[in-house]
Amino acid sequence: MSPRLLRPVVAAALAVSVLALSACSDGDDAAAAPSPERAPNVVQPGAPGEDSVRLDATVMPSIAPVEATEADVAFMQEMIGHHAQAIVMTAMVADRSDNEQLELFVERMDITQVSEIEQMQQWLEDQGADVPAWDPVFGAQGGHSDGMMMMDGDLMPGMASEADMAELEAASGEEFDRLFIELMTRHHQGAITMVQDLFAQGGGEETKVFQLAGHIESDQNIEIDRMQGMLAELDA
Repeated sequence: MSPRLLRPVVAAALAVSVLALSACSDGDDAAAAPSPERAPNVVQPGAPGEDSVRLDATVMPSIAPVEATEADVAFMQEMIGHHAQAIVMTAMVADRSDNEQLELFVERMDITQVSEIEQMQQWLEDQGADVPAWDPVFGAQGGHSDGMMMMDGDLMPGMASEADMAELEAASGEEFDRLFIELMTRHHQGAITMVQDLFAQGGGEETKVFQLAGHIESDQNIEIDRMQGMLAELDA
């Protein structure tokens, strides 16, 4: 083929190559280009019989943390004293009971309640509120903490009286086991009542108070079930 005849063929081939390269380049650019970010789809449900409303996510109001109330502060202060008496009671078990199941139970309960006392003290300190003093060594010796076990001059819900504590301290063996379980069950039920009273007063909305109060209620219910099981074994 003569050079003159080759020119149209070469030109056509070059044109095809340019188009192919252009198409590849466009495809690569499209793949490399980031896709536009999509705003979150926020929908506010409507009232019964009304349509939902689509909200602009960029102007959604921020949720302010809930402030602590006087009921929250009082609950934390009083629950420290409530827990402290329980620890005084558990300290009697080692010298008065031969029940390994009960000993293991109170060991676990001590760990939980001491941890909760520390959390409550720290929370009160963060709030700038009065922090009831509690000495775990003093409590382990079977003493009573000054004023921490009283609420407006009266025992807090479920707490053992001075006479109850004296009777428990004087008991031993199976008699001690039975009395301890009965008093501690009542003690736990009192703690649950305190949690329910907190929410009834409009407290317990602050995050840490809500979490701790909920944990106390749940944990005490579980432990009540365990103590009832142990009491049933004693009765059998």
